[in-house]
Amino acid sequence: MAYIISLRKVTLLSIFIFIFCSPSMVLSQFFSSIQLPPTARGPESFAFELGTGRFYVGVDDGRILQYNGPATGFVDFGYTSGTRSKAVCDGATNPDLGPVCGRPLGLGFHYASSQLYVCDAYVGLVSLDSGGGLANLVSSSAEGEPYRFCNGLDVHQLSGNVFFTDTSTVYDLRNASKGLTANDSTGRLLKYDPNTKRVTVLLKNLTGPAGAAVSQDGTYVLVSNFNSNTTMRYWLQGLRANTYDIISTQARPNNIQGTLAGDFWQAAAMVKQPTQSLVPIGQRINGFGIVTRTVNFEPWYGNNLISGVQEFGGALYVASRYVNFVGVYSF
Repeated sequence: MAYIISLRKVTLLSIFIFIFCSPSMVLSQFFSSIQLPPTARGPESFAFELGTGRFYVGVDDGRILQYNGPATGFVDFGYTSGTRSKAVCDGATNPDLGPVCGRPLGLGFHYASSQLYVCDAYVGLVSLDSGGGLANLVSSSAEGEPYRFCNGLDVHQLSGNVFFTDTSTVYDLRNASKGLTANDSTGRLLKYDPNTKRVTVLLKNLTGPAGAAVSQDGTYVLVSNFNSNTTMRYWLQGLRANTYDIISTQARPNNIQGTLAGDFWQAAAMVKQPTQSLVPIGQRINGFGIVTRTVNFEPWYGNNLISGVQEFGGALYVASRYVNFVGVYSF
Protein backbone atom coordinates (compact mmCIF):
# COMPACT_ATOMS: atom_id res chain seq x y z
CA MET A 1 0.00 0.00 0.00
CA ALA A 2 2.85 2.37 0.89
CA TYR A 3 4.44 1.59 -2.47
CA ILE A 4 1.22 2.55 -4.31
CA ILE A 5 0.91 5.86 -2.42
CA SER A 6 4.56 6.65 -3.07
CA LEU A 7 4.18 5.86 -6.77
CA ARG A 8 1.08 8.08 -6.93
CA LYS A 9 3.03 10.97 -5.40
CA VAL A 10 5.83 10.55 -7.91
CA THR A 11 3.34 10.46 -10.79
CA LEU A 12 1.56 13.61 -9.61
CA LEU A 13 4.89 15.36 -9.14
CA SER A 14 5.95 14.38 -12.67
CA ILE A 15 2.69 15.74 -14.08
CA PHE A 16 3.16 18.99 -12.15
CA ILE A 17 6.72 19.40 -13.46
CA PHE A 18 5.62 18.68 -17.04
CA ILE A 19 2.70 21.11 -16.97
CA PHE A 20 4.20 23.96 -15.02
CA CYS A 21 7.89 23.68 -15.69
CA SER A 22 8.19 22.46 -19.27
CA PRO A 23 10.78 24.36 -21.33
CA SER A 24 8.16 25.74 -23.72
CA MET A 25 6.14 27.27 -20.90
CA VAL A 26 9.22 28.73 -19.22
CA LEU A 27 10.32 30.26 -22.53
CA SER A 28 6.86 31.68 -23.20
CA GLN A 29 7.12 33.72 -20.00
CA PHE A 30 9.92 35.71 -21.62
CA PHE A 31 8.77 36.02 -25.23
CA SER A 32 5.66 37.42 -26.86
CA SER A 33 4.88 38.70 -30.33
CA ILE A 34 3.04 41.64 -31.87
CA GLN A 35 1.38 40.57 -35.11
CA LEU A 36 1.85 42.82 -38.13
CA PRO A 37 -1.15 43.72 -40.33
CA PRO A 38 -2.32 40.82 -42.55
CA THR A 39 -0.36 41.82 -45.68
CA ALA A 40 2.78 43.08 -43.92
CA ARG A 41 6.00 41.13 -43.48
CA GLY A 42 9.66 41.63 -42.72
CA PRO A 43 10.15 44.15 -39.88
CA GLU A 44 13.74 45.37 -40.22
CA SER A 45 14.38 47.81 -37.37
CA PHE A 46 12.57 50.14 -34.97
CA ALA A 47 12.36 53.76 -33.90
CA PHE A 48 10.65 54.62 -30.60
CA GLU A 49 8.97 57.86 -29.59
CA LEU A 50 9.90 59.34 -26.25
CA GLY A 51 7.24 59.17 -23.57
CA THR A 52 4.45 57.56 -25.63
CA GLY A 53 5.64 53.98 -26.10
CA ARG A 54 4.76 54.18 -29.79
CA PHE A 55 7.22 52.75 -32.26
CA TYR A 56 7.76 52.70 -36.01
CA VAL A 57 8.89 49.87 -38.26
CA GLY A 58 9.50 49.45 -41.99
CA VAL A 59 8.17 46.39 -43.82
CA ASP A 60 8.76 44.54 -47.09
CA ASP A 61 6.18 46.29 -49.23
CA GLY A 62 7.59 49.77 -48.61
CA ARG A 63 5.36 50.97 -45.79
CA ILE A 64 6.43 52.51 -42.50
CA LEU A 65 3.99 51.36 -39.82
CA GLN A 66 3.22 53.07 -36.52
CA TYR A 67 2.33 50.92 -33.51
CA ASN A 68 -0.05 52.59 -31.05
CA GLY A 69 -0.48 49.86 -28.46
CA PRO A 70 -2.64 46.72 -28.21
CA ALA A 71 -5.98 48.55 -28.55
CA THR A 72 -5.19 50.20 -31.89
CA GLY A 73 -2.31 48.12 -33.18
CA PHE A 74 -0.49 49.14 -36.35
CA VAL A 75 -1.55 51.92 -38.72
CA ASP A 76 0.05 53.09 -41.96
CA PHE A 77 2.28 56.07 -41.17
CA GLY A 78 4.40 56.80 -44.22
CA TYR A 79 6.31 55.57 -47.23
CA THR A 80 9.64 56.34 -48.85
CA SER A 81 9.14 56.07 -52.61
CA GLY A 82 7.35 58.66 -54.73
CA THR A 83 6.41 55.93 -57.23
CA ARG A 84 4.65 53.81 -54.63
CA SER A 85 0.92 53.10 -54.88
CA LYS A 86 -1.18 51.12 -52.44
CA ALA A 87 -2.87 49.19 -55.24
CA VAL A 88 0.43 47.87 -56.59
CA CYS A 89 2.54 47.68 -53.47
CA ASP A 90 0.49 46.81 -50.37
CA GLY A 91 1.27 43.18 -49.59
CA ALA A 92 3.58 42.85 -52.61
CA THR A 93 6.11 40.02 -52.42
CA ASN A 94 7.84 40.45 -55.79
CA PRO A 95 11.37 41.69 -55.01
CA ASP A 96 11.54 43.45 -58.39
CA LEU A 97 8.91 45.89 -57.11
CA GLY A 98 11.41 47.13 -54.53
CA PRO A 99 12.62 50.09 -56.60
CA VAL A 100 8.99 51.08 -57.23
CA CYS A 101 7.55 50.53 -53.76
CA GLY A 102 10.64 51.27 -51.69
CA ARG A 103 12.09 49.22 -48.84
CA PRO A 104 12.67 51.09 -45.55
CA LEU A 105 15.45 49.49 -43.51
CA GLY A 106 17.22 51.51 -40.79
CA LEU A 107 15.14 54.03 -38.78
CA GLY A 108 16.09 56.62 -36.18
CA PHE A 109 14.51 59.68 -34.54
CA HIS A 110 16.14 63.02 -33.95
CA TYR A 111 13.95 64.09 -31.05
CA ALA A 112 14.82 67.78 -30.97
CA SER A 113 13.73 68.32 -34.58
CA SER A 114 10.95 65.68 -34.55
CA GLN A 115 12.43 64.07 -37.65
CA LEU A 116 12.28 60.37 -38.38
CA TYR A 117 15.24 59.46 -40.59
CA VAL A 118 15.01 56.35 -42.74
CA CYS A 119 17.49 54.45 -44.88
CA ASP A 120 15.55 53.09 -47.84
CA ALA A 121 17.42 50.34 -49.66
CA TYR A 122 16.55 51.82 -53.08
CA VAL A 123 15.71 55.50 -52.50
CA GLY A 124 18.48 56.51 -50.11
CA LEU A 125 18.36 58.65 -46.97
CA VAL A 126 14.94 60.22 -46.36
CA SER A 127 13.11 61.89 -43.48
CA LEU A 128 9.53 62.27 -42.25
CA ASP A 129 7.98 64.72 -39.81
CA SER A 130 5.19 63.93 -37.35
CA GLY A 131 2.58 64.02 -40.13
CA GLY A 132 4.01 61.03 -41.97
CA GLY A 133 3.05 60.47 -45.60
CA LEU A 134 5.63 60.62 -48.38
CA ALA A 135 9.15 61.03 -47.02
CA ASN A 136 11.40 63.91 -48.01
CA LEU A 137 14.53 62.92 -49.90
CA VAL A 138 17.61 63.94 -47.92
CA SER A 139 20.36 62.35 -50.00
CA SER A 140 20.61 59.77 -52.79
CA SER A 141 24.37 59.83 -53.40
CA ALA A 142 27.74 60.82 -51.97
CA GLU A 143 30.87 61.87 -53.84
CA GLY A 144 29.01 61.29 -57.08
CA GLU A 145 28.27 57.64 -56.22
CA PRO A 146 24.54 56.77 -55.83
CA TYR A 147 23.53 54.70 -52.83
CA ARG A 148 22.97 51.18 -54.00
CA PHE A 149 21.90 49.63 -50.70
CA CYS A 150 21.16 52.19 -47.97
CA ASN A 151 20.88 50.06 -44.85
CA GLY A 152 21.68 50.79 -41.19
CA LEU A 153 21.18 54.15 -39.47
CA ASP A 154 21.63 55.96 -36.17
CA VAL A 155 21.19 59.57 -35.05
CA HIS A 156 23.41 61.40 -32.58
CA GLN A 157 20.93 63.32 -30.47
CA LEU A 158 23.22 66.18 -29.39
CA SER A 159 24.53 67.14 -32.84
CA GLY A 160 21.68 65.83 -34.98
CA ASN A 161 24.21 64.08 -37.24
CA VAL A 162 22.93 60.95 -38.98
CA PHE A 163 25.32 58.02 -39.44
CA PHE A 164 24.32 55.41 -42.00
CA THR A 165 25.69 52.64 -44.18
CA ASP A 166 25.58 51.93 -47.90
CA THR A 167 26.13 48.17 -47.94
CA SER A 168 27.39 48.01 -51.51
CA THR A 169 27.96 50.18 -54.57
CA VAL A 170 27.54 47.10 -56.80
CA TYR A 171 24.76 44.90 -55.38
CA ASP A 172 21.35 46.13 -54.28
CA LEU A 173 19.04 44.42 -51.78
CA ARG A 174 17.67 42.05 -54.42
CA ASN A 175 21.20 40.77 -55.08
CA ALA A 176 22.50 40.81 -51.52
CA SER A 177 23.27 37.07 -51.60
CA LYS A 178 25.53 37.61 -54.61
CA GLY A 179 27.41 40.29 -52.73
CA LEU A 180 27.84 37.92 -49.81
CA THR A 181 29.15 35.15 -52.07
CA ALA A 182 31.52 37.53 -53.83
CA ASN A 183 32.68 38.96 -50.48
CA ASP A 184 31.89 42.39 -51.89
CA SER A 185 33.97 45.15 -50.29
CA THR A 186 32.53 48.32 -51.80
CA GLY A 187 30.42 49.37 -48.81
CA ARG A 188 30.60 52.77 -47.12
CA LEU A 189 30.00 54.48 -43.78
CA LEU A 190 28.53 57.96 -44.19
CA LYS A 191 27.52 60.96 -42.10
CA TYR A 192 24.77 63.48 -42.86
CA ASP A 193 25.06 66.89 -41.15
CA PRO A 194 21.63 68.55 -41.04
CA ASN A 195 23.20 71.97 -40.43
CA THR A 196 25.26 71.97 -43.61
CA LYS A 197 22.99 69.53 -45.53
CA ARG A 198 26.17 67.71 -46.49
CA VAL A 199 26.97 64.00 -46.63
CA THR A 200 30.54 62.94 -45.85
CA VAL A 201 32.00 59.52 -46.65
CA LEU A 202 33.80 58.40 -43.50
CA LEU A 203 34.95 54.95 -44.63
CA LYS A 204 35.11 53.10 -47.94
CA ASN A 205 35.82 49.54 -49.07
CA LEU A 206 33.82 47.89 -46.28
CA THR A 207 32.63 44.29 -46.55
CA GLY A 208 28.86 44.50 -46.27
CA PRO A 209 28.37 47.24 -43.66
CA ALA A 210 24.92 46.70 -42.18
CA GLY A 211 24.38 48.44 -38.83
CA ALA A 212 25.76 51.69 -37.45
CA ALA A 213 25.50 53.07 -33.92
CA VAL A 214 27.09 56.24 -32.56
CA SER A 215 28.25 56.48 -28.95
CA GLN A 216 26.35 58.80 -26.63
CA ASP A 217 29.27 61.22 -26.38
CA GLY A 218 29.78 61.22 -30.14
CA THR A 219 33.39 60.04 -30.01
CA TYR A 220 33.00 56.91 -32.14
CA VAL A 221 30.64 54.90 -34.34
CA LEU A 222 30.30 51.12 -34.29
CA VAL A 223 29.83 49.50 -37.71
CA SER A 224 28.88 45.87 -38.28
CA ASN A 225 30.25 44.20 -41.41
CA PHE A 226 27.82 41.42 -42.26
CA ASN A 227 29.98 39.83 -44.96
CA SER A 228 33.22 39.67 -43.01
CA ASN A 229 31.63 38.87 -39.62
CA THR A 230 33.36 41.78 -37.91
CA THR A 231 32.40 44.87 -35.95
CA MET A 232 34.62 47.93 -36.15
CA ARG A 233 34.91 51.12 -34.15
CA TYR A 234 35.49 54.29 -36.15
CA TRP A 235 36.78 57.22 -34.12
CA LEU A 236 35.16 60.61 -34.72
CA GLN A 237 37.07 62.61 -32.10
CA GLY A 238 40.23 62.52 -30.02
CA LEU A 239 43.76 61.44 -30.79
CA ARG A 240 42.54 58.53 -32.90
CA ALA A 241 40.03 60.52 -34.95
CA ASN A 242 39.50 59.25 -38.52
CA THR A 243 40.97 55.82 -37.70
CA TYR A 244 39.28 52.52 -36.90
CA ASP A 245 39.90 49.21 -35.19
CA ILE A 246 38.20 45.81 -35.23
CA ILE A 247 36.62 45.22 -31.83
CA SER A 248 34.84 41.87 -32.32
CA THR A 249 34.34 38.90 -34.60
CA GLN A 250 30.88 37.37 -34.64
CA ALA A 251 28.85 35.60 -37.32
CA ARG A 252 26.51 37.81 -39.39
CA PRO A 253 26.44 41.02 -37.32
CA ASN A 254 23.58 43.26 -38.38
CA ASN A 255 21.91 46.32 -36.87
CA ILE A 256 23.30 47.83 -33.68
CA GLN A 257 21.34 50.02 -31.27
CA GLY A 258 22.54 51.95 -28.25
CA THR A 259 21.03 51.68 -24.77
CA LEU A 260 20.37 54.30 -22.10
CA ALA A 261 23.32 52.83 -20.17
CA GLY A 262 25.70 53.67 -23.03
CA ASP A 263 26.36 50.18 -24.36
CA PHE A 264 24.77 48.45 -27.37
CA TRP A 265 22.56 45.58 -28.50
CA GLN A 266 23.56 43.90 -31.75
CA ALA A 267 21.70 41.36 -33.87
CA ALA A 268 23.99 38.52 -34.93
CA ALA A 269 24.20 34.73 -35.23
CA MET A 270 26.12 31.84 -33.77
CA VAL A 271 27.23 28.60 -35.39
CA LYS A 272 25.35 25.57 -34.12
CA GLN A 273 27.31 22.35 -33.88
CA PRO A 274 27.56 19.82 -35.45
CA THR A 275 25.37 21.01 -38.34
CA GLN A 276 27.25 24.32 -38.76
CA SER A 277 23.87 26.03 -39.14
CA LEU A 278 23.38 29.63 -38.04
CA VAL A 279 20.96 30.50 -35.27
CA PRO A 280 19.86 34.05 -34.41
CA ILE A 281 21.17 35.76 -31.28
CA GLY A 282 21.20 39.19 -29.71
CA GLN A 283 24.36 40.34 -27.94
CA ARG A 284 24.86 43.19 -25.54
CA ILE A 285 28.33 44.67 -26.09
CA ASN A 286 30.24 47.69 -24.85
CA GLY A 287 32.36 50.10 -26.88
CA PHE A 288 35.30 47.69 -26.68
CA GLY A 289 33.32 44.81 -28.18
CA ILE A 290 33.14 42.88 -24.92
CA VAL A 291 29.98 40.76 -24.78
CA THR A 292 28.10 41.15 -21.50
CA ARG A 293 24.97 39.20 -22.40
CA THR A 294 23.75 36.86 -25.14
CA VAL A 295 20.14 35.89 -25.87
CA ASN A 296 19.45 32.91 -28.14
CA PHE A 297 16.32 33.50 -30.25
CA GLU A 298 16.30 30.09 -31.94
CA PRO A 299 13.22 28.87 -30.01
CA TRP A 300 11.10 31.52 -31.74
CA TYR A 301 12.90 32.19 -35.01
CA GLY A 302 14.46 28.84 -35.82
CA ASN A 303 17.24 29.36 -38.37
CA ASN A 304 15.80 32.68 -39.58
CA LEU A 305 18.34 35.41 -38.89
CA ILE A 306 17.24 38.52 -37.07
CA SER A 307 18.09 42.03 -38.27
CA GLY A 308 17.66 44.11 -35.13
CA VAL A 309 17.48 43.98 -31.34
CA GLN A 310 16.50 47.16 -29.53
CA GLU A 311 16.02 47.72 -25.82
CA PHE A 312 13.00 49.76 -24.75
CA GLY A 313 10.89 49.82 -21.59
CA GLY A 314 12.56 46.81 -20.00
CA ALA A 315 12.23 44.55 -23.03
CA LEU A 316 14.07 43.69 -26.22
CA TYR A 317 12.20 44.30 -29.47
CA VAL A 318 13.36 41.88 -32.14
CA ALA A 319 13.19 42.40 -35.91
CA SER A 320 13.58 39.89 -38.73
CA ARG A 321 12.98 40.16 -42.47
CA TYR A 322 11.64 36.61 -42.52
CA VAL A 323 8.61 36.86 -40.22
CA ASN A 324 5.29 38.69 -39.94
CA PHE A 325 5.54 39.76 -36.33
CA VAL A 326 7.58 41.88 -33.93
CA GLY A 327 9.20 39.85 -31.17
CA VAL A 328 9.24 41.14 -27.58
CA TYR A 329 11.64 39.51 -25.15
CA SER A 330 11.23 40.51 -21.48
CA PHE A 331 14.26 40.31 -19.23
